[in-house]
Amino acid sequence: MKDTAPPPNRAAILLPWDKSAVRTGTASRSSEARLAEAVGLAASIGLVVVHQAVFAIRAITPATLFGKGQVAMAAAALRAADVSVVVVDAALTPVQQRNLEVAWGAKVIDRTGLILDIFGARARTREGSLQVELAHLEYQRSRLVRTWTHLERQRGGFGFLGGPGETQIEVDRRLIGDRLARLRLELEEVRRTRGLHRGARKRVPYPVVALVGYTNAGKSTLFNALTGATVTAQDQLFATLDPTMRGLQLPSGRNIILSDTVGFISDLPTELVASFRATLEEVAEADILLHVRDVAHPDTEAQAGDVRGVLNRMAKDGTLDENWADRTLEVLNKADLLGGVAGVVQGEAIAVSALTGEGLDRLVAVIDERLATRLEVLAVEIPVTDGARLAWVYRHGEVLHREDTDTHVRLQLRLSAADKARFEQL
Repeated sequence: MKDTAPPPNRAAILLPWDKSAVRTGTASRSSEARLAEAVGLAASIGLVVVHQAVFAIRAITPATLFGKGQVAMAAAALRAADVSVVVVDAALTPVQQRNLEVAWGAKVIDRTGLILDIFGARARTREGSLQVELAHLEYQRSRLVRTWTHLERQRGGFGFLGGPGETQIEVDRRLIGDRLARLRLELEEVRRTRGLHRGARKRVPYPVVALVGYTNAGKSTLFNALTGATVTAQDQLFATLDPTMRGLQLPSGRNIILSDTVGFISDLPTELVASFRATLEEVAEADILLHVRDVAHPDTEAQAGDVRGVLNRMAKDGTLDENWADRTLEVLNKADLLGGVAGVVQGEAIAVSALTGEGLDRLVAVIDERLATRLEVLAVEIPVTDGARLAWVYRHGEVLHREDTDTHVRLQLRLSAADKARFEQL
């Protein structure tokens, strides 16, 4: 049977590089690293990158972003490579996007559009799909350029009611606005349901430890290594989007919930930060944040800065508390690529290899210690006949010392403030 599958899209990646940022030393990463990341993003949704180039931008051209000579130079290269999709690794205005499409005779998408396409391809749950659609529509609404005057039409009525009615662009804006309103209502229901789930976990309660970090830092591999789960983990940007939670028992016997969250990236579209608010609330509610870093990546410091930037933005808009850094532990992953944990300069961070398991015991022990500092140490006496209270203490607390007498069991234990109050009510 003849294969009728369409051929893959041949793509080009063009990176506008701000020379002034390089000259003043404000560029956080090299052009090579930024271009390689954009190629990885394009490849992750099946685009075949056949051409890539960096264009030094001295001054932004309002109509096309690139200079006139650069647009002509790119056009010749794109025709020679038979490119059908051009990814410009920058934010384009709607007018710039349209003008470049006309000049190059190919579909043009900017960095935000590319990331949104990836999120659309990766979302698996109902919540993820809603959030991606919301972000897409917010982005599309800004792309509606008033260039469709030939589609102007009467809305209806009789001749004497006069005048042009709604134009096609206004109809589209209204339809998008209506859909956005419905999506926001559905996502508000998702937020309410998540709030109920968090309330149920607080009644248990188990501390929540959330993994955050740059995309492809190895969060899902670390999550699987710690919990024995089988969350999708690939050497791919944004391999997983939907948050996953699993239980984990610490050396002290204390149980926690480990949460794997969506990865961050430089210049994360504001549409995505807003639409993924319900998911990011899991980060806001966590007792400990594990900032997972790819320590072997040449731009690991810049990537860490991007993650902190998103978290600071969340703190600024009230999604995250301002003291989030105090409960954050840096995890330097992929130490195996640098010869092992011993070859990584750690400071207060914890070096690990999620792939080989090296350093994971120390990481779990440090999490245990961090949580223990938040607990109260108290001494209690429980009658030997009260097996229910004794069992409750062992389930919810950490027993430091036990002394048995004929009539009572004397315990020194650690309990959270909430569990202490529950114990006193038993």
